[in-house]
Amino acid sequence: MNIAELQKKLIAAARIPPEGSDRVPYTFEKRVLALIESRPAPDPWVGWVRGLWRAAASCAAVALLLGAWTFLNPAASTTDLSQNFETTLLASVDQSDQAQ
Repeated sequence: MNIAELQKKLIAAARIPPEGSDRVPYTFEKRVLALIESRPAPDPWVGWVRGLWRAAASCAAVALLLGAWTFLNPAASTTDLSQNFETTLLASVDQSDQAQ
């Protein structure tokens, strides 16, 4: 027997759809609906909660790093911030007194 001809016959036989292929298995739709209903509904708040917890953790980490940097940096503690703040606030008042 010719192998090429046998291959053509086998491929032709495989391409013929079996009879009754338009039918679905017994209770197929009930099984599909049962699988769909068995899955829990997604909670829309889960994404928000996860994002806010990540943001809180990153903010806490940044606050700890900046606090440690402020505490361990001796060069920044030599200036008196209260005097600088007062000078800045009263600068406009001093300018208006000198203009008169």
